[in-house]
Amino acid sequence: MIIVTGGAGFIGSNLVRALNARGRDDILIVDNLHHGRKFRNLADCQWLDYMDKDEFLEHIQWGTEVPDGIEVVFHLGACTTTTEQDGRYLMRNNYSYSKAVLRYCMERNIRLVYASSAAVYGGGRKFAEVREHEAPLNAYGFSKFAFDQHVRRQLARKNAPVFGLRYFNVYGPRESHKGAMASVVWHFHRQMMQQGRMRLFRGSDGYADGEQRRDFIHVDDVVNVTLWFAHHDAAPGIYNVGTGRSQTFNEVARAVLSLHQRGEIEYIPFPDELRGGYQSYTQADLTRLRAAGYAGAFKGVEEGVPAYLDWLRARPEFVAA
Repeated sequence: MIIVTGGAGFIGSNLVRALNARGRDDILIVDNLHHGRKFRNLADCQWLDYMDKDEFLEHIQWGTEVPDGIEVVFHLGACTTTTEQDGRYLMRNNYSYSKAVLRYCMERNIRLVYASSAAVYGGGRKFAEVREHEAPLNAYGFSKFAFDQHVRRQLARKNAPVFGLRYFNVYGPRESHKGAMASVVWHFHRQMMQQGRMRLFRGSDGYADGEQRRDFIHVDDVVNVTLWFAHHDAAPGIYNVGTGRSQTFNEVARAVLSLHQRGEIEYIPFPDELRGGYQSYTQADLTRLRAAGYAGAFKGVEEGVPAYLDWLRARPEFVAA
């Protein structure tokens, strides 16, 4: 039995699909379908059962009615809205909920692979998995940082198969339900379809227009790393999951333009509400991941963006928000 929390979400549904491709459908999906359009992400997947997130949390807190024989829990369920200002809400969803999942797994020696975020690094220039480089800029990043700190404390007391994966800027199929929080690739494609031009931020933090840099990683590569930690005996702890290469928003936009063979780029003022809370640069340090034994390659935007746009073109229902 495999449990995937956030299984109807972006990374979660791609993970379920990948498990199916590996012959596994004994999957308990945990999610919150308040925003019902997420169901589309699972329409072509196979799974054993579904449980609402609140029901699941109640069961693991009281130790009732969760199936026996759990091999691994992929804990991907969280509030992923980086602009969310309600800190109490974020801490309930991303910290307290995750603590309950961690406790349940550690008490039963169940392997846990959970989603952290590059947002924990904030505005720094170094992105290695050590405390001195962690300084989140927003409440979302703080909620992820707080749980990572809790995991470190627990692993210092008891060795357990727990792996926190700090995902960088993920893009790819099954993200349309995220709306404003979907990747810039999805937004650029949608803007091209509707208006024939893409909107990028003007310069900020010393970067020229559209030259802010992020580590953009295709969801297929994220899923490959996530599944690898389910089957390999790496040292427990926290690992970056990015390509190890930063690329500019202009590069992403040009990749989209190349596929559309038309259109233009418009630079818009940098939003005041994002000043002081925006990562203008990220680039994963993969030293720890490579040392653990993961040798897989990662797509750059030159390869990943066209693959994603081909998928979107074949499924126009995933372009609408």
